Amino acid sequence: MIDEFQDRGFPPHIEAAIRSSAKLHAKYEQKATPLQRAFGTVASSVASSWFFAALTCVIISWVAFNLLAGALGYEPFDPPPFHLLTFVLAVVSLYVVILIYATQRREDQLSQLREQLTLELTLLSEQKTAKVIQLLEEFRRDIPLLENRVDKQADAMAGSGDPERVLEAIQETHTEAKRIIGAG
Repeated sequence: MIDEFQDRGFPPHIEAAIRSSAKLHAKYEQKATPLQRAFGTVASSVASSWFFAALTCVIISWVAFNLLAGALGYEPFDPPPFHLLTFVLAVVSLYVVILIYATQRREDQLSQLREQLTLELTLLSEQKTAKVIQLLEEFRRDIPLLENRVDKQADAMAGSGDPERVLEAIQETHTEAKRIIGAG
């Protein structure tokens, strides 16, 4: 079966990376509840320029209608200082804040998944690089034409880092930096 990535001439490792990213997003979207999908759709609409324009028109029309009604001798339903308009805008603002928070929380979850995938791929890449350096060093030592010497830097790079020890070191460094900043 020929797929669209091979048709475009992507190398297999690029194709695998693209598919992996697409699968991550597809699985994440499949797990979304109907309410989460609705929140995403509404949040996209609220963030658009047409929503801003429509809201501006509604506010201007509301104020103009009430001022015009008062000028023509009719009872305005929301006379100045427009308490009802203020209340409606406050309620709409509350819902928009909740909508944005819910949508952002969902986006943060996807971002965390991406970060985890990136970390895992980085660790895998580091292990592969260490293995390549190790093989090159073995190859260099096995060539009779080259002088056998110790390359401490290559030996150090040939060892793969333990992810748990790296995480502990990062946490210790962050803790120490916070302590130093807090003391300063």
